Amino acid sequence: MKVHVLSFASAREAIGSDTVDCELPAGSDLDALRQELTAGNSELGALWPRLAIAVDGRLVQGNVELVDGQEVALLPPVSGGQEDRAALIDGPIAIAQVMASVSSARRGAVVVFLGNVRNSHQERLVERLTYDAYRPMAETAMAKIVAELSDDATDLAVAIHHRLGVVEAGETSVAIVAASPHRDLAYAANRTALERLKREVPIWKREHYASGEAAWREEEPLSRHASGSRS
Repeated sequence: MKVHVLSFASAREAIGSDTVDCELPAGSDLDALRQELTAGNSELGALWPRLAIAVDGRLVQGNVELVDGQEVALLPPVSGGQEDRAALIDGPIAIAQVMASVSSARRGAVVVFLGNVRNSHQERLVERLTYDAYRPMAETAMAKIVAELSDDATDLAVAIHHRLGVVEAGETSVAIVAASPHRDLAYAANRTALERLKREVPIWKREHYASGEAAWREEEPLSRHASGSRS
């Protein structure tokens, strides 16, 4: 049987490609796939214990059996109508548009968080970041966060827009807006949205330094709640 493997960030570098098709015996499982991919690849072997694994867009735990034609994604630790409120953006974020998606005359408190690219990290000059994502899963996870934090009963609305691709130092990479009739709800929801974004959404960032070097920032394992299949 054939399994289609997607890899991202440092996993992609270890494999040397973002996609690869693996031929496995019928009835093979994730452990068999691991052995196939890591044979002779010590870099991927060392990284594997830190990976989250998604099968057909859903995170799985432990060793599961695979079937012909399935898609397996290797997800390194991450660095973070609802459709217009949860979006991955390929260019500059239109902050006014994000605010407009949750604003209303009833919501007097609007809390805006902007994550801008810093020009330094651990005493190294940073010129830009490159953001990568497992897009279908990231969009689902972001929409889940927005839906779960928004609350009709309290008239709380939340929006998250995150950039992909190259973002220069000083530019905005993420905008989170929470709006409600009262400020306490808006403050709390905005902070929670940011923390969940960092834990649950498969987005990675690569720092590009003034020295010409670059490195992936992979710090926190992807939460098992990101698949959307669990509450």
